[in-house]
Amino acid sequence: MEAMEQERIGRLINRLDDMKKTVCGDGVSRCLLCGEQLGSPGVSSVVCEDCKKNMCTKCGTQCSSRPRAVWLCKICREQREVWKRSGAWFFKGFPKHFLPSPMPLSKPRETDAQEVAEPQGPPASEPREAVTQPQPTGIDTAKTFPLQEDRRQPAAYGAAPARQQPTPAEEEEEANDYDSDEATTLGSLEFSLLYEQESNSLHCSILKAKGLKPMDSNGLADPYVKLHLLPGASKSNKLRTKTLRNTRNPMWNETLTYHGLTDEDMQRKTLRLSVCDEDKFGHNEFIGETRVALKKLKMNQKKNFNVCLERVVPTKRTATAGAARGIALYEDEVEERGRILISLMYSTQQNRLIVGVVRCVHLAAMDANGYSDPYVKICLKPDMGKKAKCKTQIKKRTLNPEFNEEFSYDIKHSELAKKTLDISVWDYDIGKSNDYIGGCQLGITAKGERLKHWYECLKNKDKKIERWHTLLNENHVASD
Repeated sequence: MEAMEQERIGRLINRLDDMKKTVCGDGVSRCLLCGEQLGSPGVSSVVCEDCKKNMCTKCGTQCSSRPRAVWLCKICREQREVWKRSGAWFFKGFPKHFLPSPMPLSKPRETDAQEVAEPQGPPASEPREAVTQPQPTGIDTAKTFPLQEDRRQPAAYGAAPARQQPTPAEEEEEANDYDSDEATTLGSLEFSLLYEQESNSLHCSILKAKGLKPMDSNGLADPYVKLHLLPGASKSNKLRTKTLRNTRNPMWNETLTYHGLTDEDMQRKTLRLSVCDEDKFGHNEFIGETRVALKKLKMNQKKNFNVCLERVVPTKRTATAGAARGIALYEDEVEERGRILISLMYSTQQNRLIVGVVRCVHLAAMDANGYSDPYVKICLKPDMGKKAKCKTQIKKRTLNPEFNEEFSYDIKHSELAKKTLDISVWDYDIGKSNDYIGGCQLGITAKGERLKHWYECLKNKDKKIERWHTLLNENHVASD
């Protein structure tokens, strides 16, 4: 065990040394890392907080864990990581370590267990003693990392992950991955997915993780799993598990459900599962992730997964200035206003139309905090007067509200064919006009699913019929 730990630390230091050998600039007029001429068009210059050398913004990382944001070159960032992961911060220097012989990149591996076995190499090679003090800064170029290709473990769809060649997009992501650790695995995640076509629901059962990378100084982590639907990741489609404290082998056994997913969504959406470490006093840290193309799932059949996490750092997009003015916050260019689940039933016993507002999902965020305070208004038109206007309760700070409220209209069945049910979703604001989120209309003048829903209600008396409808950005006057 001690030999494995010394080998792990040796790999960390060896990787740091390799990064320092690839310095291309002088850190004054040229970027220390890539050698780009500073001050030229499109090249911004920043100074590394640790080594005080100049670099371009592409070769640096902005850290905001302090009261003020600072820049670190990739070498200094890596050096900090090495100090943290090796325990040098505690010993005031690197513990005893050695470097094994390099492993051939082309050598196939049959199991993940080989990653912690003794390194393969010429028997005559002797481990060399490494330095005990950190070195000055250098450059980070992921293409020079040892074992980088061999280390990558793509997600597989099954209990026995199959090896496959990374795509060009994956290789590009790997080239930017300077914060991964070849000497330790990120861990594995076990979960299952089930899509129920009738209810348009995707059930994501997060079971457990094993061997997660230690993130805290005590050698443990405080892990949780968060889910996003891609494209269009936002707070409206983010789900997360509870956080489990001080463990690298968490067992969540939680089921998170996405409502309102159509068959079309299942063909074009991808589920991203990210495992993160919760930090009470700073920013939560990313551990690893895996992605599942939903089109690989079979309707109404549960599929189990047990996959190795990948080190694909999530990209963050800067919110536009309009976000603070109540414009929806979405990462992708296609703006969605959300969906609403409506139930319709005509009761022959009461001679009334009963409208149920069940829930909304993936609503647009209208407030600066990234959420909305939604409520739903319905109105039966025309010529119904004020008694035709109804609205639900307000749900605070949510993009996926659940209402479960019903409203009824005293109307003859024969008159329904001439009526239109107007449905609109609003964001409640104090002291100013409420913001319109989106809406739809059901009636004989509607089209597609909206027309079909209305027609089924007229045809099937005394039968409750639920349908999901997309909210459109139609013109509406200010809310009451």
